[in-house]
Amino acid sequence: MKWSDITAIAEALYDAHPDIDPLTVRFTDLHHWVVSLDGFDDDHARGGEKVLEAIQMAWIDEAR
Repeated sequence: MKWSDITAIAEALYDAHPDIDPLTVRFTDLHHWVVSLDGFDDDHARGGEKVLEAIQMAWIDEAR
């Protein structure tokens, strides 16, 4: 997975943290969780605020 795989990341986060409300997650924690996902293989420094926000929004949609 790469940072650009927003939907796949959101689905993986939903599966890994089903009891977490994505709106309560700090971006520092979100970044850590993304880079810790199985299959994530991208430059950790590329996960900026804009990308993390897109992931969070996709995770919110996934959780609905």
